[in-house]
Amino acid sequence: MSILKHELPILEFDTDTAAVLAPTHENLNLKLPQKAVFAFLGNYIEKYAKEHNCTQAGLFISSTKSYPIYITQYKGSDICFCQAPVGAAAAVQILDWLIGYGVTKIISTGSCGVLQDLPENTFLVPIKALRDEGTSYHYMKPSRFIDINTTALSAIEAALEGHGLAYTEVTTWSTDGFYRETKAKVAYRKAEGCSVVEMECAALAACAQLRGAVWGEILFTADTLANSDAYSERNWGIASYECALQLCFEAVVGLCVEH
Repeated sequence: MSILKHELPILEFDTDTAAVLAPTHENLNLKLPQKAVFAFLGNYIEKYAKEHNCTQAGLFISSTKSYPIYITQYKGSDICFCQAPVGAAAAVQILDWLIGYGVTKIISTGSCGVLQDLPENTFLVPIKALRDEGTSYHYMKPSRFIDINTTALSAIEAALEGHGLAYTEVTTWSTDGFYRETKAKVAYRKAEGCSVVEMECAALAACAQLRGAVWGEILFTADTLANSDAYSERNWGIASYECALQLCFEAVVGLCVEH
């Protein structure tokens, strides 16, 4: 049996990479470019696609919403890009589907809450993520942290430096519990080195690792939990959207090494 059993179901892992339902079970006539941007930028993705007359290559259909997959050209490379849904399980479902239809190199971007005193709209590069969500445990054996692919990190940091933007490498806390970031947990995560919190990084990294894809993420700061007695949503990092998407295109084009 391929299952590594445990008293707690969340800590059980099946080493068999095949599943009853595969990401490509629909057998779509769809071949996506190898390079993709998978961005937590809400309606800005649709706005960018319309303003730049991007072609829609496909459509990921879930029970609650459909996600168009667009194609653009950037510096001579075909890149597909789409909106990423918030939450590890939903985001990984689409990432796995994208990989199944030909994507091998992915850069994501999205906002994060800060646990340290950091100004809004600061760019950060997560180098590892604390796995306090559930989805990553279906894609890799239990561990406290997951490291982010170093090839992706190099491309991301080159893109930031190429635009003259300052950044900091950070450890992020990936959690499913948006309304369960308690004072005690925030203090605990800060004590073990987490500077920011978000909901998907660990799971996306695990999915890409299992599927043999290269994935990394550019974070930008939004709300602040640095002072647990004075939480502020600020403006959710919205001012970073345009720049973050351009950085993703720049970084994914830089992913030239075959894996």
